[in-house]
Amino acid sequence: MYQDKTLTCRECGQEFTFTASEQAFYAEKGFQNEPGRCPACRAARRANGNNNRGERQMFEVICDGCGCTTQVPFQPRGDKPVYCRDCFAKNRPQY
Repeated sequence: MYQDKTLTCRECGQEFTFTASEQAFYAEKGFQNEPGRCPACRAARRANGNNNRGERQMFEVICDGCGCTTQVPFQPRGDKPVYCRDCFAKNRPQY
């Protein structure tokens, strides 16, 4: 039913084969679109993870629990208390 197709990678521009078995797998999983990247570029993208976001900005704050200086990965708005790691663990609700 499926036949091998030659596609062009949108990342590197190289041609790659979208095999009949890959097409069957895509259909089985319900994927609507053909792959846009070659297997090498897909693997590199997966290996890279979310490293494209850059380094996370940290904000220096005073802990509302113990008063020590700490850093948090969000900018506090002032409407809720901000805790250091230790105080956050102490104040965390137990389920």
